[in-house]
Amino acid sequence: MRPVTVTGASEGSGFLAVDSGGSGLRAVVGTAERGPLARRESAEPVRTGDRGIDPEHFMTRLMPLVRALTAEAGPVRLTAVVVGAAGLASLGDALRAELPGALTRELGVRRVALAADAVTAYMGALGPRPGVVIAGGTGLIAIGTDLTGWRRADGWGHLLGDCGGGAWIGRAGLEAALRVHDGREGGSARLLASAEEMFGPVAGLPNALYPRPDRPAVLASFAPRVAACAEGDPVAADILRMAARHMADSAAAVCPSGGEPGVAVTGGLFKLGDALLGPVDEELAQRLPHARRVPAEGDPLHGSVRLATELSTGSLTLPGDGTMLSVTTLSGE
Repeated sequence: MRPVTVTGASEGSGFLAVDSGGSGLRAVVGTAERGPLARRESAEPVRTGDRGIDPEHFMTRLMPLVRALTAEAGPVRLTAVVVGAAGLASLGDALRAELPGALTRELGVRRVALAADAVTAYMGALGPRPGVVIAGGTGLIAIGTDLTGWRRADGWGHLLGDCGGGAWIGRAGLEAALRVHDGREGGSARLLASAEEMFGPVAGLPNALYPRPDRPAVLASFAPRVAACAEGDPVAADILRMAARHMADSAAAVCPSGGEPGVAVTGGLFKLGDALLGPVDEELAQRLPHARRVPAEGDPLHGSVRLATELSTGSLTLPGDGTMLSVTTLSGE
């Protein structure tokens, strides 16, 4: 692997911020003084294998982005890297063991932070202050901190949890469609019509769905249809209400009990709009009356940039954790 050459900058130290998820890699190069200077992305996600997230494949995907970023940003002396990665908490052992050393060899950086995507989502939404963030997409996780430690709730995947997430909503909507198809109670004719418009005759759903490796994403693709049916369809509306209740349950499990913590939601799931956001606001107000609902300031890449800025200046304030957020500092610092 060909090394990247980055020269000293006249303004402070530079950083590389990375967001690694199911849709690929996004990366930013910048400095604490000037902010982000260049941004690139790759649509191919990092592989997950027997060792979890594959560090060698990660570097293979990342280095072309870094070369393009440093060429665009100009002379920046990279001293810090933050990688926010989906699955890091449960699948990141190999990444934690090998990635800091690989980044140091390739880039000459002295500080490397590896963060779960929930942490970068938190940092992007709230920044370094106490509170709780609900991150919702295909799955769902709530993460909270009082700035002395991290707590997480759910995020267990579509078979064991992710209650209230996109796959959960989509599955509940398809179940309601199958109920009315069978003549059972609790079904929705509107959801049945919408499901058949999207997938064809619902009797063929098992064959169309079960063999697919991307089942969670397929289930989640029906969530916007559930939201579209919610106005005027009590079954669809009840699904979104229950999803909101699950989110509030998870948020309440991790929210700091003292003070007036911030509560924010982030992720593509909330693009479903008021049909979901209305019940979420109501459930959060009921479960967390001491917390203050605030809009998310940014996304997980924004969170990686915030972490990288703090890491490059030595002012990182978030608590470390063996799986959620770990920092490696090389000798010479």
